[in-house]
Amino acid sequence: MVASVREALKASTMGELDDSYWQLSSVFDPTKTDLGPDEEALLVAFLRGLAGSISVIDVEHHKPLINSVLQMSIWNYGCYAGDALVDFVVLLATDGKYREACLDMLVCNFMPPRKIHHSRWIFRKKEVLDRVHSALHAIADLAPLACVQLLQIILHRMPPMHFPKEIIAIYVESMLKLEKSVIGEYVGTEILMALMDRLVDYDVEIKPEDIPHDDSSKGIFDMELEDVEENRDDFVGFGSQGTRQRELVLKNSVYAKKLDMLMVITFEHLKSCADDGRLIKVFKTLVESFKKTMLKTQKSKFAQFVMFYACSLDPEHCGVTFADLLTDMFLYEHDPLSRIISVAYLSSFLSRGKFLPTSLVVGILERMGYLIAKLKAVMYVLCFRMRSIVDVPHHKSQLLGVHLERILQHHLDPLQFFISDVDNNSAQVEEFLRQAKAAHLFFMSKTFLFDDLLDSELLKSYGDMERLDMFFPFDPYLLKESDRFIRPNYVFWSMVKTTYDNHNIEDDDPDDDGDNEDEIETFNLRNTGSVGGPDLIDDDGVYIDEDHDINEDDVLESSMNKMSITPQTLSSTRELFSGFGSTARMPARIRPSVSPDL
Repeated sequence: MVASVREALKASTMGELDDSYWQLSSVFDPTKTDLGPDEEALLVAFLRGLAGSISVIDVEHHKPLINSVLQMSIWNYGCYAGDALVDFVVLLATDGKYREACLDMLVCNFMPPRKIHHSRWIFRKKEVLDRVHSALHAIADLAPLACVQLLQIILHRMPPMHFPKEIIAIYVESMLKLEKSVIGEYVGTEILMALMDRLVDYDVEIKPEDIPHDDSSKGIFDMELEDVEENRDDFVGFGSQGTRQRELVLKNSVYAKKLDMLMVITFEHLKSCADDGRLIKVFKTLVESFKKTMLKTQKSKFAQFVMFYACSLDPEHCGVTFADLLTDMFLYEHDPLSRIISVAYLSSFLSRGKFLPTSLVVGILERMGYLIAKLKAVMYVLCFRMRSIVDVPHHKSQLLGVHLERILQHHLDPLQFFISDVDNNSAQVEEFLRQAKAAHLFFMSKTFLFDDLLDSELLKSYGDMERLDMFFPFDPYLLKESDRFIRPNYVFWSMVKTTYDNHNIEDDDPDDDGDNEDEIETFNLRNTGSVGGPDLIDDDGVYIDEDHDINEDDVLESSMNKMSITPQTLSSTRELFSGFGSTARMPARIRPSVSPDL
């Protein structure tokens, strides 16, 4: 057969197209599928003959014939024909003139022809893809520079977003299989970056109306979309109620289903990287992608959880690295927008990461303690973390060193600014002050009118207004299938042990029933005359102590206001604290926040 094929090729080069050549051309017909045994045997024979005649193939005279071969899909043929086709393509790729076309043919075979039903090709998936990847590695061994061409082809051939999710999934799986292979040493970084970009592409296509919203009259701590009974420490799985709830989440969003599927594939890949000892290397790429794409995409709702999950796999390195990155960006980045978004990510990450040690959280709060502009973020974190901090005397001492009390007493009245900034914040302030009171966080607690705050009509009035939430990127995760990777590492509000739970941190003064008005001093944040030391906050809202000499500009503080919408302005924080009262039960649900259009 090799001899007859060789003669037919030679004759065609001289312009003699005999019957042998036409027979050869008819066998290599990419439109023919479902070949019978005899037809497939003939195909195998001609492919073997063609492989043995590589030296006489002419790029000009035999181009139509070669194009027909390279348009054939491995998925359409049996084992022997598939092997023969791959072997020929590998040999043909040794000639640089055909290499790019051969690589393109193999990458196209990452996906089955769309006319083949999923129920049919799923059983051949491993068999076919093993052949494809084996061929790619063989070509890379023969010509290492082929990896550069391969990368460009992979990126170009990524299936469009409207393709069926099964086709998208099988392609991405092949991409990640290459990333963790020897070829990945050359193309792995770019493959991961492309995948992260595609996750964001799907994420931003999920419309706001596709995301479930609860009663807008509820506050930030009322609306967490979780099943309380499922958030025990065992994480056995979803009960029927929880399953039904999540089946309704994003049910009408095709993009959400595709993103969910891709997140599962990505999480599984990261887990395999961790098992293989490659996670730290891969995490460097994820960080670069985060800075380049995610951090600049305000409408991203779920893709950022790739960072969250990677950090949960290696808290000591990845978790600390990510937290330090966000802290450094907030403290030292010149671009105000980047600083706003980084502190939002940081506060959400520190609050929600179950795997993050308290020492890391309080250490970062210490680093940021002198900046009024991050008060929102600190209060949010402390709503989740205060109990774990004050339970340890050393950590409580560190927290006291942040000097939150002096910041709150600054004449710029930062707490009033914070509350008036968005109605959602009033509930956050309530929770923060309730926990601060129970923990005796403020030594000057007598100056705070804690009593009757929860009954304040002014505070309640915020719940009746139209609201937009502050941007907390790691709010509860709503993708059904990939939720199982996030849930065991995630802090839901119902899990939080507050300082007023069981009231066992410090006993209140038994002689103080809170009703002696003579012992209650007015809490006026505009009073700069401080008790227990001079005021250490300058007119620009920057805390200065003996070890710091920091001049923070006003740009960031004013920009922080853009993270939420101001429903109305209080004349003074004093109005809010006109009565702070009895301990109330803390609601168990928090609504996911919506990123701002900045």
